[in-house]
Amino acid sequence: MTRDRSPLGLVGADAEAAFEITFDGRTLSALPGQSVAAALWAAGVLAWRTTRVGGRPRGAFCAIGQCYDCLATINGRPNRRACLVPARPGDAITTQEGDGHAGLTV
Repeated sequence: MTRDRSPLGLVGADAEAAFEITFDGRTLSALPGQSVAAALWAAGVLAWRTTRVGGRPRGAFCAIGQCYDCLATINGRPNRRACLVPARPGDAITTQEGDGHAGLTV
């Protein structure tokens, strides 16, 4: 007997159809209900921000919106917490460098 050990299988749920988002121009799949961070993790993307000082890579750390390590530019808006933003069809996520305001005019 084969046991389905996925979360969907354990609760007997059927997943809704995946949709497409992009990360730095690369097309990725996301599922309804996933956060942007979860969709990026599922696609093997572990870093989507660089630090202001030193340019070190960052991604999700706490995954509950407390640490701000997961900041990303989503649909042109910088400093969005990817662990809290639900992925939507057509979202364009780009690596955020520094404070996220380099290309913005005031």
